[in-house]
Amino acid sequence: MRQSATVLVVGGGISGSATAVLLRRAGIDVELVEARRATGAGSGITLQGNALRALREVGVWDEVLASGCGFDTTGITTPDGTVLFEEQSVRAGGDDLPATFGTERPRLQRVLADAVRAGGVRVREGVRAQVLDQDDDGVLVRLEGDDGTVEERTYALVVAADGVGSRTRAAVGIPDSPTPTGMAVWRAVAPRPDGLDRTDLAYGGPAYIAGYCPTGESSIYAYLVTDPGTLPSPEAALAHVRGLAGAYGGHWPAITATLTDPSAVNYSEFSRLVVDGAWHRGRVVLVGDAAHCCPPTLAQGAAMGLEDATVLAELLTGADTWDDALLDAYAARRTPRARTVVDASVQLGQWLLDGVRDADVPGLMARTMATVRALP
Repeated sequence: MRQSATVLVVGGGISGSATAVLLRRAGIDVELVEARRATGAGSGITLQGNALRALREVGVWDEVLASGCGFDTTGITTPDGTVLFEEQSVRAGGDDLPATFGTERPRLQRVLADAVRAGGVRVREGVRAQVLDQDDDGVLVRLEGDDGTVEERTYALVVAADGVGSRTRAAVGIPDSPTPTGMAVWRAVAPRPDGLDRTDLAYGGPAYIAGYCPTGESSIYAYLVTDPGTLPSPEAALAHVRGLAGAYGGHWPAITATLTDPSAVNYSEFSRLVVDGAWHRGRVVLVGDAAHCCPPTLAQGAAMGLEDATVLAELLTGADTWDDALLDAYAARRTPRARTVVDASVQLGQWLLDGVRDADVPGLMARTMATVRALP
């Protein structure tokens, strides 16, 4: 397995794009295929400092900084908006980066996609990749375009960054799959009310958590964590979200008044996954949500995927031979950290589901953030 051969990255989301940029910068030939014609759907995203540190390593932090809003405190409020206390957040990426940063997910994706193309990665959208076979010479992949084209090509390494429902993970015989945690979240992009300059979290009321995050000078995204349950139409979803949001005070009345577009509402259910054992089979290796996923209660999902990209790229570019030992070292380095984050994220949600009022939330969060502040 030689660095001079081509690497295929399957998936053009956050983890896949970061991996492609880092490998190509090191002189490795990289192709990236993405099943969708456009990536980055969704509302907003909250990034902790360790995610920002990884984005700086990828080389896009300046562009990301210009596209969002950083802040260092989080407010805890009652449902009526009364601030109970203001928490100084941990700068997990180092003292020169904000503790927390909000941006709209499509903006972040555009920054990464631009970096992928600018770096010389060959990108093909509307193409699905299916691993057919592999041997000592490489991985045989079937590439199916949404225009009906089909071809088979061999790659030295395949990086599966195709998300929580990864088809590649299953195709290479890794049996692990995500399991639901019993919670869901409604998100919506909205104009930024005057005076809103950080995340505030309200516990109680009709949602488990009602929160918002500034994503730019004039925008925020709001989110409401509830029991799972879909609705029959976008209009019904909007009415449901407005009903939930209308029960909260503080900035919420101003936010609720602007929620008029059904297409602005995004719904997803929480799940958990950490692949046990090796994160690869032969020359196919997992990164990001394909290897692990967690509820957004700690805002660490994207951070963990970005860290995967930096660690895998470091190992691949620093070795003359890519073999099982190297890919085993990747999983050994990433698994304990990912499991710490996933377990903590799930535990925070479970305490809410169980109605535990004396849970050591500050202690758990402090321990977890101390872990992610250390370099991956």
